[in-house]
Amino acid sequence: MKTTTAIIAEDEPLLRAEFRETLRALWPELAVSAEVADGIQAMRAIDQLAPDVVFLDIQMPGASGLEVARHASGRAHVVFISAFEEHAIAAFERGAIDYVLKPLSTTRVRLTVERLQQRLRQPPADIEGIVDLLQAAAGQQPRYLRWLTVPHGAELRVLAVAEICYLRADHKYTTVATRGSAFLLRAPLKQLKESLDPAMFWQIHRSVVVNVAAIETIHRSFRGSLEVKLKERSELLPVSAVHAHLFSQP
Repeated sequence: MKTTTAIIAEDEPLLRAEFRETLRALWPELAVSAEVADGIQAMRAIDQLAPDVVFLDIQMPGASGLEVARHASGRAHVVFISAFEEHAIAAFERGAIDYVLKPLSTTRVRLTVERLQQRLRQPPADIEGIVDLLQAAAGQQPRYLRWLTVPHGAELRVLAVAEICYLRADHKYTTVATRGSAFLLRAPLKQLKESLDPAMFWQIHRSVVVNVAAIETIHRSFRGSLEVKLKERSELLPVSAVHAHLFSQP
């Protein structure tokens, strides 16, 4: 008989440990294959480990539990861990996902375990619609992208936008460069730029958007135009005249 696997995504270490021990007591056959502290790690664990169940804190750094749930939709059974009861009303009662409240109650976790054991007889549900309802109710619709799914060989990789050094237009595609890699996305730069935080990502050329935190220095080329040198990549990025004011002293 196949072992049921799970991951626990919770940014509070003590609560994460308490939840793990409670699960171990109530469901000793369950194999917890990973414990993570933020949403980006959770999405990577889902991609790499393909767990049967994902226990998610709703509010986590990196990406919220709602964003991770969307990533897990149709791939794993989802249980939310929440300190806010208003997140756990109508949408949860549809039965596709479950929740436990903080502080943990052994009685409530036991009920969740029983529900999961029944639900595992069926494939994971598509919960996109429920996540939309929860996101609207919680007022947590993210204004800007915090992660991207990028092609990586035959797989997909979850990339936190903070890892991006710059984006460069390549016809109808966009090259996304990180410290040690580059990925080609089937999306125009203009579309991606509109989804990024403008305080974090500056357009410095019609074909280049740079992560401000990745910039080391700005200097003039022998032709007199500005160029950006990055901290962790060797190439120089051009700054067009129309965007040179970004680097002017106030």
